[in-house]
Amino acid sequence: MESWDEIRTAFHVARLGTVSGAAEVLGVHHATVIRHIDALEARLGTKLFQRHARGYTPTEAGQDLLEVARGADGAFAQLASRVRGRGDSVAGAVVVTSIAELAGRLAPALVRFQEAHPGLVVYYLTGPRVFRLEYGEAHVAVRAGPQPVEPDYVVQPLCVQRHALYATRAYVAARGLPDGVPALARHRIVAHDDPAARPPFFAWLRQQVPEAAWSFRGSELGTLEEAVRAGAGIGFLPVWDASGDPDLVEVMAPRPEWDAALWLVTHVDLHRSAKVQACLRHLKVEAQGWPAA
Repeated sequence: MESWDEIRTAFHVARLGTVSGAAEVLGVHHATVIRHIDALEARLGTKLFQRHARGYTPTEAGQDLLEVARGADGAFAQLASRVRGRGDSVAGAVVVTSIAELAGRLAPALVRFQEAHPGLVVYYLTGPRVFRLEYGEAHVAVRAGPQPVEPDYVVQPLCVQRHALYATRAYVAARGLPDGVPALARHRIVAHDDPAARPPFFAWLRQQVPEAAWSFRGSELGTLEEAVRAGAGIGFLPVWDASGDPDLVEVMAPRPEWDAALWLVTHVDLHRSAKVQACLRHLKVEAQGWPAA
């Protein structure tokens, strides 16, 4: 089909809502994405998207295209992934994804994995978007939080990431330490702005500390961690990153209800391939050496 590339491009724009997001997934320049959309709309004689400052929103015709293309794109992606994943050699490309906050542990681990297998090209994708293994977007995902339950996913525990409440020494010198959970209401708290944020420690914070104390808020874990280190107030940090920082004071010790489980996730079609199995084994060994894990 001569317009399949254009349809696939439109599908990813509709799914992600932005030209830049579609360009990243497809591995093309954003101008190519725009050219494909314009050509497809001209061929069909209708507008598939409403353009606005935040991105692209599918029209009714765009929604129809999205539903038709989703099944075809998923089938092609799974076929391509199965073909790429076959063979007994640990070579070619391996794609690993996680939230950006795990990069401090995973990036060095993946460097060592590549050193052990020089024939590999490693792609490490991070960000708030959940990469879809069933669409062939990644071979291995490291997920944080509740155990993933998607169909056709193989899920294995990796480790537990412990969290505690921290503040800078300068903050403690100026405002003192709380003498218990109720006293947190009298301090400056660094908190996630999304009431549906998944980390268990933020769920605890919403239940235990009134919003009036949430003086610094953000939408990304990394941003909030940097705010705590900059002296914005008391907030949650991973113990493995914060415990060795001389500028930080542990305000409250880790609690089981603040723990975040980390999971290794693969798709059943690729789980048994040599490179995926090698990557899983390597990450499990690496995690055993992570402090406070």
